[in-house]
Amino acid sequence: MKKLLLSFSLLVAVSATNAQNLILENFDTLGNPAVLPAGWQTTNQSDPIGTTTWFQGGGSATLFPGFNGGQTGYIGANFNATTGTGTISNWLISPTLTLQQGDVISFYTRTTTYAATPTPANTFPDRLEMRGSANGDFTVIPSGGIDDVGDFGEVLVEVNPTLALTDYPDDWTQYTFTITGLATPTAVKIAFRYYVTDGGPLGANSNYIGIDAFSIDRPLSTDGFFAQNYKVWPNPTSSVLNFANNATSTIESIQITDLNGRTVKEVKGMVEQINISELNAGLYFVKVTSNEGTGTTKIIKK
Repeated sequence: MKKLLLSFSLLVAVSATNAQNLILENFDTLGNPAVLPAGWQTTNQSDPIGTTTWFQGGGSATLFPGFNGGQTGYIGANFNATTGTGTISNWLISPTLTLQQGDVISFYTRTTTYAATPTPANTFPDRLEMRGSANGDFTVIPSGGIDDVGDFGEVLVEVNPTLALTDYPDDWTQYTFTITGLATPTAVKIAFRYYVTDGGPLGANSNYIGIDAFSIDRPLSTDGFFAQNYKVWPNPTSSVLNFANNATSTIESIQITDLNGRTVKEVKGMVEQINISELNAGLYFVKVTSNEGTGTTKIIKK
């Protein structure tokens, strides 16, 4: 089994600056019973099997609304994944995704609002795991009960691993993961496991959770961002640099710096040409700042 390594960072927002979005799934229109987005699948390996798996969230006004999609704009799971008192092992599995070093996975999750009264609080602890498989379409999906994790043998993160009463966030909270350890682009599946021992309607644990805004972003180098969005020519040049904006972004400034980092030319907004005939011959850096990110490239002044 291939091993998928990710570094874990809690409560760090994913910036869209200099990044390419590979997938964004908000689970806004699943319906009940849920019709999953293309390529997604679920499997309930709880013991004993309950009456629910994953479903459209927020169907009642007493439940929380989605993070960014209205009252029902997320996917949910609850204590009815098992019956009586049992162990919940309820899986939500992504389609195959081709990921590489540095890709950033993020999602939001929460549970119901904790109640201060009566004492003890009328809530029950939840737990969520995020796991990964680097076997892509050949990933073995869990099918053998509560202890079977298939090819998802590596826990990438646990939300409330100790099943503490108030450690699962009761406001939408973002978790972010950066992939490391992949030498080449690799076919990957990501799995969420709602995993609660002593759960169910009669158990001491398990309540109700939601997942929203599952996203994977690929950070671009400033050179890559520049090449994707802007064009500068001729290069080398002895006098005039021509600029083109290939994107829909709004150019805020164009800055030229020397090898010592000193700004030798700067213009505000978009221009089609900059005359650099007065600069000494040598290597310079052109930095374009826009509302969608910053890109840098090298030019040679003859």
